[in-house]
Amino acid sequence: MKILKRLAAAVASIALLSSCSILKSVATSALTSGSNTGAAISQLATALGQAGNIDLGSITNIINLGQILRGAKSVTGANASYLDTFINGMIQGSANKINTSNVNSVISGLQSLAGMDTAALKNAATKAALTGAVSAVNPSDPGVSQALSQVTSILGLLK
Repeated sequence: MKILKRLAAAVASIALLSSCSILKSVATSALTSGSNTGAAISQLATALGQAGNIDLGSITNIINLGQILRGAKSVTGANASYLDTFINGMIQGSANKINTSNVNSVISGLQSLAGMDTAALKNAATKAALTGAVSAVNPSDPGVSQALSQVTSILGLLK
């Protein structure tokens, strides 16, 4: 009987340690994702301010769009804890261009973006990240103009 109690205690300890490790991993993932998304939003806002549009022929812009799309997907349906950590990362990653006064609107914009057809942009971003080459993305491709409009709206919140 004593052996069973010790074995049960050992199993419970292992389960507790592994659950803490999983929670830490999820928090780290949320912080990293938020930070990467915030940095991508900040960089695209700068590019938009300089060029007046989002140049789809720029590998940097395409990769940043891909990161924003990944961030949008991660916040959709996320629990409050993940979302809070993601927001902290996003504020840090954007060098405070995203802040307490605009963060809720940015999150709302990301959640709207997640519901759009972004396949053409995702494919271009994936190819750009893997090969270093920009594939042709036409603003008239399905979903592209709508997604770009939503991203531009999000970028406009940083002013």
